[in-house]
Amino acid sequence: MKAADSVAVIGLGRFGGALALELESAGTEVLGIDIDEEVVQSYSGLLTHVVRADTTREEALRQLSVPDFERVVVGIGSVLEASILTTSILLRFERSTIWAKAISEPHAQILSQLGVEHVIRPEHDMGRRVAHLVRGTMLDYVEFEDNFAMVKTRPPREYWDRELGTTGLRAKYGVTVVAVRRSNGTWDYTTAQTVLYDDDEIIVAGPTAKAELFSSVL
Repeated sequence: MKAADSVAVIGLGRFGGALALELESAGTEVLGIDIDEEVVQSYSGLLTHVVRADTTREEALRQLSVPDFERVVVGIGSVLEASILTTSILLRFERSTIWAKAISEPHAQILSQLGVEHVIRPEHDMGRRVAHLVRGTMLDYVEFEDNFAMVKTRPPREYWDRELGTTGLRAKYGVTVVAVRRSNGTWDYTTAQTVLYDDDEIIVAGPTAKAELFSSVL
């Protein structure tokens, strides 16, 4: 494997396994690592390379050339000690960009304090996303860092049959309509001359609270 062009995924549980398979299907070479022999066997032939190893041992990671990987995902969640020890060793290598899964807020705080730049909380993040979809008129929702979100929704009634440049929408709500999809059409960028219709879908970008507020306007 060309480690610089590949991803090492440590922990092939539900999250790590699904991530590894998705990376593999997208054409990325994946080194999958798990301590459970049955899990390793279940991924044999599905990933570029899959091995059984105790990743809390620095020697094991070095033998697998994990320090040479530019991107490493620590998908260990159920065993807190293994997650923290593995991540600590990876951080000492000072080479890889690390994504680490956390199963709780304290776990996430520990990983962040260790120096992990990308802490992932799959259940928490998905729960927040679904909550936004359930409670409002959003069709889809993606929240980024630094209090910024993109929302797929429909145009409020007051903006139907009007060019975006004449609506004053950004001044009123503090968000920008960045794309539109017509009924049975495809997505396209918006301009000041784009006219919004009642059956359009739009993507709105802006500060999280403002994007949420705009999506609730009828």
